Amino acid sequence: MNNNKWWKEAFGYQIYIRSFYDANNDGIGDLQGITEKLPYLSYLGVNLIWICPFYKSPMDDNGYDVMDFYAVDKTYGTLEDFKVLVEEAHKRGIRVIIDLILNHTSDEHSWFIESRKSKDNPYRDYYIWRPPRYDELGNRKEPTNWASFFGGGCWEYDEQTDEYYMKIFSKKMPDLNWENHQVQEEMVKVAKYWLDLGVDGFRVDAVAHLAKAPFVDSDMPTNYRYTPDWGRFSNLPKLHEYLKMMRKKAFSGYDLMVVGEVGGGALVEDALKYSAPEEEELDMVFNFDHNWCNNSWSAKDRTELKINVPHLKEMFDKWQTGLFGKAWNAIYWLNHDQPRVVTHYGDDEGPLHDRSAKALAVALYFMWGTPFIYNGEEIGMTNPHFKSIADFQDVSFITQYYLNIQNGTDPEAYIAHASLSTRDNARTLMQWNDGLHGGFTKGTPWNLINENYRTINVESQIKDPNSILNFYRKIIEIRTKSPFRNIIIYGSYELIEKEHNQIYAYLRRFEGRNLLVLCNLTKEAATVDKLPYTLEERVLGTMDKQININKKMVLEPYEAYVLEIKEEI
Repeated sequence: MNNNKWWKEAFGYQIYIRSFYDANNDGIGDLQGITEKLPYLSYLGVNLIWICPFYKSPMDDNGYDVMDFYAVDKTYGTLEDFKVLVEEAHKRGIRVIIDLILNHTSDEHSWFIESRKSKDNPYRDYYIWRPPRYDELGNRKEPTNWASFFGGGCWEYDEQTDEYYMKIFSKKMPDLNWENHQVQEEMVKVAKYWLDLGVDGFRVDAVAHLAKAPFVDSDMPTNYRYTPDWGRFSNLPKLHEYLKMMRKKAFSGYDLMVVGEVGGGALVEDALKYSAPEEEELDMVFNFDHNWCNNSWSAKDRTELKINVPHLKEMFDKWQTGLFGKAWNAIYWLNHDQPRVVTHYGDDEGPLHDRSAKALAVALYFMWGTPFIYNGEEIGMTNPHFKSIADFQDVSFITQYYLNIQNGTDPEAYIAHASLSTRDNARTLMQWNDGLHGGFTKGTPWNLINENYRTINVESQIKDPNSILNFYRKIIEIRTKSPFRNIIIYGSYELIEKEHNQIYAYLRRFEGRNLLVLCNLTKEAATVDKLPYTLEERVLGTMDKQININKKMVLEPYEAYVLEIKEEI
């Protein structure tokens, strides 16, 4: 697969613009803030940034509800600010990709404002409208019993025309009707507009959901009022027609990368349909299988969290081996929708915080695929301690909170448990220094800053040669500039120590050279039997000590290494 596309050799960094850096001190991160932090990104060593939405938006879902695809929201700056950002990033050798939101718009978008006016409006068919059903008593009910990702049903009644519109997320985010060729042409125009402004590609939001199944009730068993049968609008065959059209009409002729967010239970087989080169759709996909390999759905609070290493290994191995040689891959620990990885899988408040963050980085970033760091991950940011519902911004969490409280759930207990998985965990302010609001703003910030910002911040870690930040810099340098780069970028992957409950270990091989990645991902010491390899070089480790792989080893908690080895013949 060594046909050298730039995006195969990139090291990405995701920026949640609202929480990254506030240059004008209005309390909200902005485009100019990213531009001002480009020297930091160069220092870190990344050469690709993905910027979350900055389109004009009412901000029901922090910008994923778009009311104008051609305008920058004034909260984040101006179109000129964006042009300057792209120009300055390119000067530093940093490529820029942005979110392309194809599945839905805001209900305040001009298309939807027109669409809801009447059944014969020219924009009516831009969205998915269906008449009500009625039960035997004459009570109005939704067109189907399908659930929404954000809680409740996926239909919203509109009195003006006595019909329901479909919304698989928030009621303020109506789904576009991709069966309408006018919608397809509109989104082609949007993509080309931003490509012509100099962006280097897109992360396509919610791409798995563009096609919908026939609108009949799901018969999936459920205890809920609405049925969470995500397969009714996830990874359906029809959407591949839409993506092939986008590749042909919008993406061809540009040296770009397109990565798709594929939720809804996407399988490796689905990913191959999206990203195998011969399909001519996407270049790679983000999958979610490794995101929940712990007990976060059953834990009462963060003190009960425990990583499931065998499950995590199984998920990584499935995608590493299932795609290799057939399509490209994207690797990441978290994004703006997931918990902080050190809380989720590491030792977020104990003495092993730093070492666990480093071990998790070793485990992931020497695998095969284009890597993406999420802002703050490189300094070991953790989930905040939420005290009440007032601390939350996430529309999906707030909706679910009130649904549960109405059903008698204790508010404090619900927050302690459900906050383990809320999207707000990743959206607290970036921790730049130990000053006011962590150096994010001099104004009144839009969101929380984690209380640990005085000890976990960029400024202090730059000064500390043994910090998590400087460890990440080493990883990025090894992956992008060292003699090992081709092994890491293009080499094959083989899981070893498959049955071990604590150890994640794998081999990377390329053109006669081999790397061994060996990680204890638990809070307990782990014993490893001698390995049949000859140690050539210690490339990186979370501990500064000698290691002998030719005898039984005891790896301390979160002890992890990258080693160049020779295999015995």
